Amino acid sequence: MGVFRRFFRYLKALIMGKLDQWEDPEIIINESLREMKENQIKNRERAVQAITQKNNLQNLVDQEEKLTRNLEAKATMAVQQGNRELARQLLREKGMHDSTLAQLRTSLKQAEETSEAVKTAIRREEERFRVKTAEALALKANMKQAQIQIEINKAIDGMQLDETAQSWDRAEDRIRTMQSEASARAEVAKTSVNSRLEALDDQQIDVEADKALQELEAKLGLGAAPVTATTTTTAVTTAQESDIDKQLRELEQKLNQG
Repeated sequence: MGVFRRFFRYLKALIMGKLDQWEDPEIIINESLREMKENQIKNRERAVQAITQKNNLQNLVDQEEKLTRNLEAKATMAVQQGNRELARQLLREKGMHDSTLAQLRTSLKQAEETSEAVKTAIRREEERFRVKTAEALALKANMKQAQIQIEINKAIDGMQLDETAQSWDRAEDRIRTMQSEASARAEVAKTSVNSRLEALDDQQIDVEADKALQELEAKLGLGAAPVTATTTTTAVTTAQESDIDKQLRELEQKLNQG
Protein backbone atom coordinates (compact mmCIF):
# COMPACT_ATOMS: atom_id res chain seq x y z
CA MET A 1 0.00 0.00 0.00
CA GLY A 2 2.87 2.36 0.85
CA VAL A 3 4.51 1.62 -2.52
CA PHE A 4 1.38 2.64 -4.42
CA ARG A 5 1.08 5.78 -2.28
CA ARG A 6 4.66 6.80 -3.06
CA PHE A 7 4.16 6.06 -6.76
CA PHE A 8 1.04 8.23 -6.80
CA ARG A 9 2.87 11.11 -5.11
CA TYR A 10 5.69 10.71 -7.62
CA LEU A 11 3.28 11.00 -10.55
CA LYS A 12 1.63 14.00 -8.91
CA ALA A 13 4.98 15.74 -8.42
CA LEU A 14 5.98 14.92 -12.01
CA ILE A 15 2.76 16.36 -13.43
CA MET A 16 2.95 19.50 -11.29
CA GLY A 17 6.61 20.09 -12.12
CA LYS A 18 7.78 19.61 -8.54
CA LEU A 19 9.95 16.54 -9.08
CA ASP A 20 13.05 18.22 -7.60
CA GLN A 21 11.09 19.09 -4.47
CA TRP A 22 9.74 15.54 -4.24
CA GLU A 23 13.32 14.19 -4.45
CA ASP A 24 14.46 16.49 -1.63
CA PRO A 25 16.28 14.23 0.90
CA GLU A 26 14.56 15.92 3.83
CA ILE A 27 11.14 15.27 2.29
CA ILE A 28 12.09 11.64 1.62
CA ILE A 29 13.24 11.18 5.23
CA ASN A 30 10.08 12.77 6.64
CA GLU A 31 7.94 10.66 4.32
CA SER A 32 9.70 7.46 5.44
CA LEU A 33 9.23 8.32 9.11
CA ARG A 34 5.58 9.12 8.52
CA GLU A 35 5.02 5.76 6.81
CA MET A 36 6.83 3.96 9.63
CA LYS A 37 4.59 5.73 12.14
CA GLU A 38 1.47 4.76 10.20
CA ASN A 39 2.61 1.12 10.06
CA GLN A 40 3.33 1.23 13.77
CA ILE A 41 -0.22 2.43 14.47
CA LYS A 42 -1.68 -0.32 12.23
CA ASN A 43 0.45 -3.00 13.86
CA ARG A 44 -0.59 -1.80 17.28
CA GLU A 45 -4.22 -2.19 16.21
CA ARG A 46 -3.49 -5.72 14.99
CA ALA A 47 -1.83 -6.48 18.30
CA VAL A 48 -4.88 -5.21 20.15
CA GLN A 49 -7.10 -7.47 18.08
CA ALA A 50 -4.87 -10.51 18.70
CA ILE A 51 -4.78 -9.88 22.43
CA THR A 52 -8.56 -9.35 22.44
CA GLN A 53 -9.07 -12.74 20.74
CA LYS A 54 -6.75 -14.35 23.29
CA ASN A 55 -8.73 -12.81 26.14
CA ASN A 56 -12.01 -14.01 24.60
CA LEU A 57 -10.62 -17.53 24.31
CA GLN A 58 -9.48 -17.37 27.92
CA ASN A 59 -13.01 -16.41 28.97
CA LEU A 60 -14.46 -19.33 26.99
CA VAL A 61 -11.96 -21.72 28.55
CA ASP A 62 -12.87 -20.46 32.01
CA GLN A 63 -16.57 -20.89 31.28
CA GLU A 64 -16.10 -24.44 29.95
CA GLU A 65 -13.94 -25.41 32.88
CA LYS A 66 -16.58 -24.08 35.28
CA LEU A 67 -19.31 -25.90 33.35
CA THR A 68 -17.47 -29.22 33.34
CA ARG A 69 -16.84 -28.91 37.08
CA ASN A 70 -20.55 -28.29 37.66
CA LEU A 71 -21.54 -31.29 35.50
CA GLU A 72 -19.07 -33.49 37.33
CA ALA A 73 -20.47 -32.31 40.68
CA LYS A 74 -24.03 -33.01 39.57
CA ALA A 75 -23.10 -36.46 38.28
CA THR A 76 -21.48 -37.22 41.63
CA MET A 77 -24.65 -36.14 43.46
CA ALA A 78 -26.84 -38.28 41.16
CA VAL A 79 -24.71 -41.35 41.88
CA GLN A 80 -24.97 -40.69 45.60
CA GLN A 81 -28.75 -40.50 45.22
CA GLY A 82 -28.79 -43.81 43.28
CA ASN A 83 -29.90 -42.17 40.05
CA ARG A 84 -27.44 -43.80 37.66
CA GLU A 85 -29.32 -42.82 34.50
CA LEU A 86 -29.10 -39.12 35.35
CA ALA A 87 -25.48 -39.50 36.26
CA ARG A 88 -24.80 -41.16 32.88
CA GLN A 89 -26.43 -38.26 30.99
CA LEU A 90 -24.50 -35.71 33.01
CA LEU A 91 -21.20 -37.43 32.34
CA ARG A 92 -22.04 -37.72 28.63
CA GLU A 93 -22.67 -33.96 28.54
CA LYS A 94 -19.49 -33.37 30.51
CA GLY A 95 -17.54 -35.42 27.94
CA MET A 96 -18.74 -33.19 25.09
CA HIS A 97 -17.72 -30.10 27.05
CA ASP A 98 -14.36 -31.67 27.83
CA SER A 99 -13.76 -32.10 24.08
CA THR A 100 -14.72 -28.49 23.45
CA LEU A 101 -12.51 -27.42 26.35
CA ALA A 102 -9.54 -29.25 24.87
CA GLN A 103 -10.00 -27.47 21.55
CA LEU A 104 -10.41 -24.14 23.31
CA ARG A 105 -7.22 -24.73 25.31
CA THR A 106 -5.31 -25.50 22.10
CA SER A 107 -6.63 -22.35 20.48
CA LEU A 108 -5.86 -20.36 23.62
CA LYS A 109 -2.27 -21.58 23.64
CA GLN A 110 -1.85 -20.54 20.01
CA ALA A 111 -3.47 -17.20 20.75
CA GLU A 112 -1.12 -16.63 23.69
CA GLU A 113 1.91 -17.44 21.53
CA THR A 114 0.62 -15.13 18.82
CA SER A 115 0.00 -12.34 21.32
CA GLU A 116 3.52 -12.67 22.73
CA ALA A 117 4.96 -12.65 19.20
CA VAL A 118 2.95 -9.56 18.35
CA LYS A 119 4.08 -7.83 21.55
CA THR A 120 7.70 -8.65 20.71
CA ALA A 121 7.24 -7.37 17.16
CA ILE A 122 5.70 -4.15 18.50
CA ARG A 123 8.63 -3.59 20.87
CA ARG A 124 11.13 -4.23 18.09
CA GLU A 125 9.27 -1.92 15.76
CA GLU A 126 9.20 0.82 18.39
CA GLU A 127 12.93 0.40 18.93
CA ARG A 128 13.53 0.49 15.18
CA PHE A 129 11.42 3.62 14.91
CA ARG A 130 13.46 5.32 17.64
CA VAL A 131 16.70 4.35 15.90
CA LYS A 132 15.42 5.59 12.55
CA THR A 133 14.27 8.84 14.14
CA ALA A 134 17.74 9.40 15.57
CA GLU A 135 19.30 8.53 12.21
CA ALA A 136 16.91 10.94 10.51
CA LEU A 137 18.03 13.75 12.80
CA ALA A 138 21.68 12.93 12.03
CA LEU A 139 20.99 12.79 8.29
CA LYS A 140 19.19 16.14 8.39
CA ALA A 141 22.11 17.67 10.29
CA ASN A 142 24.56 16.28 7.72
CA MET A 143 22.37 17.57 4.91
CA LYS A 144 22.24 21.06 6.44
CA GLN A 145 26.00 21.01 6.85
CA ALA A 146 26.42 19.93 3.22
CA GLN A 147 24.06 22.67 2.04
CA ILE A 148 26.02 25.28 4.02
CA GLN A 149 29.29 23.99 2.55
CA ILE A 150 27.82 24.14 -0.95
CA GLU A 151 26.73 27.73 -0.41
CA ILE A 152 30.19 28.62 0.90
CA ASN A 153 31.82 27.01 -2.14
CA LYS A 154 29.46 28.88 -4.43
CA ALA A 155 30.33 32.13 -2.71
CA ILE A 156 34.04 31.40 -3.07
CA ASP A 157 33.62 30.43 -6.71
CA GLY A 158 31.75 33.67 -7.32
CA MET A 159 34.58 35.84 -6.06
CA GLN A 160 36.42 37.86 -8.75
CA LEU A 161 39.81 36.43 -7.85
CA ASP A 162 41.02 36.24 -11.47
CA GLU A 163 40.20 39.84 -12.18
CA THR A 164 41.92 40.94 -8.96
CA ALA A 165 45.01 38.94 -9.86
CA GLN A 166 45.08 40.49 -13.34
CA SER A 167 44.84 44.00 -11.86
CA TRP A 168 47.66 43.13 -9.47
CA ASP A 169 49.83 41.90 -12.35
CA ARG A 170 49.16 45.06 -14.33
CA ALA A 171 50.20 47.18 -11.35
CA GLU A 172 53.41 45.19 -10.95
CA ASP A 173 54.17 45.54 -14.68
CA ARG A 174 53.56 49.28 -14.47
CA ILE A 175 55.90 49.64 -11.47
CA ARG A 176 58.62 47.61 -13.20
CA THR A 177 58.26 49.80 -16.31
CA MET A 178 58.57 52.95 -14.21
CA GLN A 179 61.67 51.56 -12.49
CA SER A 180 63.21 50.69 -15.85
CA GLU A 181 62.45 54.15 -17.18
CA ALA A 182 64.00 55.77 -14.10
CA SER A 183 67.12 53.64 -14.52
CA ALA A 184 67.34 54.55 -18.20
CA ARG A 185 67.02 58.26 -17.47
CA ALA A 186 69.71 58.03 -14.79
CA GLU A 187 71.99 56.20 -17.20
CA VAL A 188 71.41 58.81 -19.94
CA ALA A 189 72.07 61.65 -17.50
CA LYS A 190 75.27 59.97 -16.33
CA THR A 191 76.44 59.47 -19.91
CA SER A 192 75.81 63.15 -20.75
CA VAL A 193 77.83 64.32 -17.74
CA ASN A 194 80.70 61.95 -18.57
CA SER A 195 80.73 63.17 -22.18
CA ARG A 196 80.98 66.77 -21.07
CA LEU A 197 83.74 65.97 -18.60
CA GLU A 198 85.64 64.19 -21.35
CA ALA A 199 85.19 67.25 -23.62
CA LEU A 200 86.60 69.47 -20.88
CA ASP A 201 89.59 67.16 -20.54
CA ASP A 202 90.20 67.32 -24.32
CA GLN A 203 90.11 71.12 -24.29
CA GLN A 204 92.56 71.20 -21.39
CA ILE A 205 94.91 68.90 -23.28
CA ASP A 206 94.68 71.07 -26.38
CA VAL A 207 95.53 74.20 -24.38
CA GLU A 208 98.51 72.52 -22.78
CA ALA A 209 99.66 71.23 -26.17
CA ASP A 210 99.40 74.75 -27.69
CA LYS A 211 101.33 76.15 -24.77
CA ALA A 212 104.10 73.56 -25.16
CA LEU A 213 104.23 74.24 -28.89
CA GLN A 214 104.54 77.98 -28.35
CA GLU A 215 107.33 77.44 -25.83
CA LEU A 216 109.15 75.18 -28.29
CA GLU A 217 108.75 77.71 -31.09
CA ALA A 218 110.05 80.44 -28.80
CA LYS A 219 113.13 78.43 -28.01
CA LEU A 220 113.76 77.81 -31.67
CA GLY A 221 113.01 81.45 -32.57
CA LEU A 222 110.16 80.37 -34.82
CA GLY A 223 107.15 81.68 -32.98
CA ALA A 224 105.98 84.84 -31.25
CA ALA A 225 107.40 86.15 -27.99
CA PRO A 226 106.60 84.40 -24.79
CA VAL A 227 104.58 87.39 -23.66
CA THR A 228 102.37 87.02 -26.69
CA ALA A 229 102.06 83.33 -26.01
CA THR A 230 101.15 84.04 -22.42
CA THR A 231 98.53 86.52 -23.56
CA THR A 232 97.16 83.97 -26.01
CA THR A 233 97.12 81.28 -23.32
CA THR A 234 95.31 83.61 -20.97
CA ALA A 235 92.66 84.34 -23.59
CA VAL A 236 92.21 80.66 -24.38
CA THR A 237 91.94 79.85 -20.68
CA THR A 238 89.36 82.62 -20.25
CA ALA A 239 87.35 81.24 -23.20
CA GLN A 240 87.66 77.74 -21.77
CA GLU A 241 86.41 78.85 -18.36
CA SER A 242 83.47 80.66 -20.03
CA ASP A 243 82.53 77.45 -21.88
CA ILE A 244 82.80 75.42 -18.66
CA ASP A 245 80.54 77.87 -16.85
CA LYS A 246 78.00 77.57 -19.65
CA GLN A 247 78.06 73.76 -19.52
CA LEU A 248 77.82 73.86 -15.72
CA ARG A 249 74.72 76.08 -15.91
CA GLU A 250 73.14 73.72 -18.45
CA LEU A 251 73.87 70.75 -16.19
CA GLU A 252 72.32 72.50 -13.16
CA GLN A 253 69.23 73.37 -15.18
CA LYS A 254 68.74 69.74 -16.27
CA LEU A 255 69.21 68.49 -12.74
CA ASN A 256 66.68 71.04 -11.45
CA GLN A 257 64.21 69.96 -14.14
CA GLY A 258 64.63 66.28 -13.21
